[in-house]
Order: sequence, then C-alpha cells, then structure tokens
Amino acid sequence: MEFHKPILLNETIEGLKIVPQGVYVDMTFGGGGHSREILNKLNAEGCLIGFDQDKDAWQNDLNDERFSLLRSNFRYAHKFLRLLNIDNVDGIMADLGVSSHQFDVAERGFSYRYEAKLDMRMNRKQSKTAIDIINEYSEAELLRIFSEYGEIRNSRQLARNIVSKRKGMPILTSEGLEQTIDSVIRGERNRYLAQLYQAIRIEVNDELGALRDMLSASAEMLKPGGRLAIISFHSIEDRIVKRFIKTGNVQGKVEKDAFGVVQRPFKEVVKGVVLPSDEERRANPRSNSAKLRIAEKL
Repeated sequence: MEFHKPILLNETIEGLKIVPQGVYVDMTFGGGGHSREILNKLNAEGCLIGFDQDKDAWQNDLNDERFSLLRSNFRYAHKFLRLLNIDNVDGIMADLGVSSHQFDVAERGFSYRYEAKLDMRMNRKQSKTAIDIINEYSEAELLRIFSEYGEIRNSRQLARNIVSKRKGMPILTSEGLEQTIDSVIRGERNRYLAQLYQAIRIEVNDELGALRDMLSASAEMLKPGGRLAIISFHSIEDRIVKRFIKTGNVQGKVEKDAFGVVQRPFKEVVKGVVLPSDEERRANPRSNSAKLRIAEKL
C-alpha cells in the first residue's frame, strides 16, 4: 500500500550514523520507506523496531526477522521497548507528516479536497473524531485549537461562526464545514482550509502531546552517542523539537547543575534544520515544508 515517498531519506539515514549491529526505532513506520533503508545498513545482529497506530500501515509490515512492527502510538514506545527487554537504543527517527495515503483516502476525512464525513482519526479505534470537536467543543476551546494549532488569524470569528451555525444543524461532513465557514475565510482559500484541517487533526489525535511524550522518552532511550532524527512539517512541531534538542526537555527549561553549569543532554549534529533539495521538492511537492533536525545524545 503506497503511503508516501520517504522524505529526506538520505539525509535522515546519514544523520542517524547507523551502527551495523545497532538497535534502532522508526517511530512512524507508515509505508516503511525509512525502515527499509535502515535495515539495509544493519547486519544480522542489528534490529529495528517500528511503531504505527494506523491499521492501514500494518499491511506494509516488512518480512525481515530483524524487524518488529508494534501496532501502537509512538508515545508508548518506552513502555513497549521495556517489554521487549530493550533498555536503550542507538538511534530514533520520526517523520511527523501525515501520509499521502491518509490524505488521499477520502473516507479518512483528512483532506478538504474530498466530500467525506469528518473523521481524521489516525487510530480508528479511538472514539473522538473531528465531528465531536466541531459540534461539541465550546467557543473558547475552538478558539484555542484554531489559534494555537492552525495559527489562523481570525480564529475568534471562525470559532464564533461555527458555534452559531451548528445550533441549527450538526456539521458532519467536509462540505458542511466549508459551507458553514465560507463567509469567514480570509486570504487564499486552500491555505485557510489547510490550516483549519491541521488544527482539527492535531486535536483529534493529540499529536503534540504524543510528540512531547515521545521526545521525553527518547532522552532516556538513547545511548550516549545515539542519534535522534526528527522530520516535522509545520512550525508548531518544529519549535517543540528545537526546544527539546536545545534543553533536553519539552518545556524548554534550561537546567543547571549545582555549580551553575548549563546541562545539555544533546548536541546538534547539523546546525539548524536540513531542508529537502530542489530536486526532491520538484519530484515530491509534499516535501516542500519538511524540516529535519538531527541531534546526538551526550
């Protein structure tokens, strides 16, 4: 099943500085593109653990005895590795983008391009969907997610409009949502809708909470010298990753020892972000907003 072309593939693999006999974790297995390349670098003693909560991704499981696919949200990675008697690992990677498959399957409700029921669940076993958020969240809660997660300029007007319109009839589909908010859309229409859908999707899946949990656990899971490679696709995620690499915690709190020396659990392998090449951008437009940060555990 085609999910998407692995983005920043060579840059990620090089950044992980793979040890052939090492233990690695792909937090976002998806179509398995990054995982396949990691396995190509491992010898018979090496192993790779993949995580994915999306049932569709499980069909891409790799037939390789060095690989295990765990059907779970990556926020629980630390717990699962303990169950596998893995105390620490040599490298962790994550591609935080929504897969092409999720965007392109209309009934998943991830894209405003299709007429579909509002859903957006990555784990379809969970009960909360986009319908619940649009129809049940208070105006204040909607304002929070639209402004924080979508960075929508007129978030207050948007939230007020939705709360007012849904009183007459529940908003259940992408078409219904677009009709509801048509009068308040500002700027380029597709960009506005993309920001709105991003905000709702992040809330449905608690994406930022899961990212913070995974990053916090990675500080414990990685061996000294182990590498962390994270690909993000919007500024909210990238800020969290940047702050974590700089301080070693998701709060961004600078910690000092008893002598006042700043504690830095990680060092940047590459200063700032690694961006896709012009060639990759042309070949795969979905890579345009990708940013890769690579760090090493001290």
